[in-house]
Amino acid sequence: MNLNTVKLQMKRRFSVWRIVSLAGAAVILLPIFFVFLSIFDAPNQNWVQIRKYLIKDYFSQTIQLTLTVAVLTAILGVTLAWLVAVFDFPGKRFFRWALVLPLAVPPYIAAFTYSTMFSYTGVVQTTLRNQLGIVPNQELITFSFMRGAVIVFTLFLFPYVYLITKSFLERQSASYIENARLLGRNGWSIFIRIAIPLSRPAIVGGVSLVIFEVLSDYGVTSYFGIQTVSTAIFQTWFGMYDVDSAMRLAAWLMVIVIGLFFVEMLLRKRRAYSSTTSTTKPLTPRRLTGMQGMTAAGFCMLVFCASFLFPLLQLIVWAVWTFDAVWNADFIYLFYQTLSVAAVSTLIIMVFALIVAAANRSRSAASLFLSRAVTAGYSMPGAIIAIGVLVVFLQMDKGWAVIHHRFALNGTPLVLSLTLAMLVMGYVIRFMATGYNAVEVGFEKTGRKFTEASRMLGHGLTRTFFSVDLPLIKGAVMSGCILTFVEICKELPLALILRPFNFETLATKAYRYANDEQIFKASIPSLLIICISFISVYIMHHLDRKWDK
Repeated sequence: MNLNTVKLQMKRRFSVWRIVSLAGAAVILLPIFFVFLSIFDAPNQNWVQIRKYLIKDYFSQTIQLTLTVAVLTAILGVTLAWLVAVFDFPGKRFFRWALVLPLAVPPYIAAFTYSTMFSYTGVVQTTLRNQLGIVPNQELITFSFMRGAVIVFTLFLFPYVYLITKSFLERQSASYIENARLLGRNGWSIFIRIAIPLSRPAIVGGVSLVIFEVLSDYGVTSYFGIQTVSTAIFQTWFGMYDVDSAMRLAAWLMVIVIGLFFVEMLLRKRRAYSSTTSTTKPLTPRRLTGMQGMTAAGFCMLVFCASFLFPLLQLIVWAVWTFDAVWNADFIYLFYQTLSVAAVSTLIIMVFALIVAAANRSRSAASLFLSRAVTAGYSMPGAIIAIGVLVVFLQMDKGWAVIHHRFALNGTPLVLSLTLAMLVMGYVIRFMATGYNAVEVGFEKTGRKFTEASRMLGHGLTRTFFSVDLPLIKGAVMSGCILTFVEICKELPLALILRPFNFETLATKAYRYANDEQIFKASIPSLLIICISFISVYIMHHLDRKWDK
């Protein structure tokens, strides 16, 4: 077998993998495309009323909430990243990974937990009145409306900014910060004049993730009664039973998200900082002693307690109170349902992510477009994806209904829209990016030399993938599986819209308990979600340390 024959077979087999990748990308983009087309449909009467009386409030409250949370998470996340990356103080090794744990608590769980804790009969006000003799001002202490949502989002989303900025400062800023120290600059001056401008791309990336999470949220905003575009989509769908208006709202929300995405790209493009040398060295932390060290440790401990420890302890207390009433055979089956649908969805995501990443390892424009296409769902709020998937399945059922009627078949013509297929497809579209990005990072670390050597020995793409590529990137695949599985277990908007009748997940069960004012009963499903997330964060932390070595 000569070299030309080998190359020809490589191209043919490669094209099969590429065709599978393109087909999957088309499936992912189809629901988003359906939503976008709804902008051009003729509006109905409900939409006329929404546009005239309600849409201004929807967008104004969405913008107010998003901008406020973006600013506060940037301040808190960058401050903590600066402390942990640049300084050494008591407890730093613990805080370095502990400050990531707030991501294990879904914001909608934190919302009803803190709201109840600070209510008139909650533990905070009860302790102030009975133990300290203090009668607090109700308007200042209660978690409600915009203030409550801003606090919850800030406390439980800042790790996005913290993680990305800390990693950047530790790996890319050593020479700049050390040179500034040699020139006599103090800590505050270095932070303002060096660290923030240098870390701007990382900060923008972290804040972008926070913005996407806020725009996607339904649990927090609906619980606090904030009229955002996401809550409006749910109210239009479940309250008015108006799919057309819900799609139109989702389309306009999608336009906003795409606009923010391009703004973020422009900000990164215009402000890029690169090193003048190809070698980098890790940042050497400066030791803080005495009052400075205690202040840094105290600030990190305060944030850790407020964003993870206090709500966790409160949920544990409530779980003890309600364990006998909640933990039964039905709840165990609910737990099994959640894990099952998450496992199936994760398996589909990781298989498809491996196919796409393996088939598109070149840096061509086609490969770049395909990678953007398969990961487009992550930047879209869950409500948009849910509406798009719902419309696609309804259209398919309409086509099946024609066949069903023509051949007088038995059973219901609604074959697809009443099954778990809708929910699984929604999960796949929404979280394909978590699996694909992990696999892509694994391929980038291993390079192409082993793959090319195997192909030159006459092995096909499939054999090379299973015998060479997959063993090399198994750590990245494991990370992708863990991240994807956890995100699916926490997801609320998709599950609320796309789940079949009488099907619950831990997320929907916790939300329904809270929405029905059964806060204490919501603690057990909430703790299970947190435990799953905590285990994943712990595993990921140790995997990162292993790979860094």
